[in-house]
Amino acid sequence: MPSDRPLDELTAELTRMLGDPDPALRDGTAYPTLTTWIERGVYDDLLAGLGDGMAMGLLVGIGERDTDTVFRRSFSALVLGECIARDNVRPLLPGGKILEWGDRLTTWLLRERDLRGFVPGKGWAHGVAHGADALTVLARSPHLATPELTVLLDVVADRLLLPVDRLFSNGEPDRLAFATVAVLRRNVVPLQVLEPWIARIAAAAGTRAGYDERDPYLVGGNAEAFLRALYLQLSLGSRPPQLRSDLLLVVVDALKSTNHGYLGATGE
Repeated sequence: MPSDRPLDELTAELTRMLGDPDPALRDGTAYPTLTTWIERGVYDDLLAGLGDGMAMGLLVGIGERDTDTVFRRSFSALVLGECIARDNVRPLLPGGKILEWGDRLTTWLLRERDLRGFVPGKGWAHGVAHGADALTVLARSPHLATPELTVLLDVVADRLLLPVDRLFSNGEPDRLAFATVAVLRRNVVPLQVLEPWIARIAAAAGTRAGYDERDPYLVGGNAEAFLRALYLQLSLGSRPPQLRSDLLLVVVDALKSTNHGYLGATGE
């Protein structure tokens, strides 16, 4: 960390750079610098203020689509996730602050309308993927118990089922599935909650009617991709949750119901 400038001045400059459309400044400088300083404890005495600043960044230009404000929102989510990760490693904050940040993150993720992944000439926007990464860290927080973790699952489902004009195409279903597995690894959400949750996603995944008649997969495409990603995570991922076997059966049934033409009993 430079010694010739005060930390608050450096932080303000790096925070502005989080929203820069130049990926070298945003992704190559601001984000890794803030992440490194958080991990090394530079912000331990200021973590609440830094996280609050990132939470405010989630509101910059909210509701806009195809504008550069998405970078500030998306990368603020990543840095806020790093603040939560620091508290996971070294408890520094009261549970109420982590829950407040969780509420801000989930509210933003459901309100985000700029679903672009890679933006030519400007790099990664990846709002949904970065939101999923932040949820993954949040799910590991000891401040979250069964009710809060259940809410995270509902947020994942809500995000998958929101109307879209373009399907996720840059790994978002995999990142959402990874966040889901982070919740499942806590082993506190019962199967009687998980079964109807998967059924809700499967009901949408089986829909073949779009808002735009040219693409009948718009309604269910993201949900279908998520079920496949979740199946892979449960089948091949490390540290499986205690309910892995039961969950696999539920997910397999969901995939069979939404892919009857390919996975039907006769295979025809």
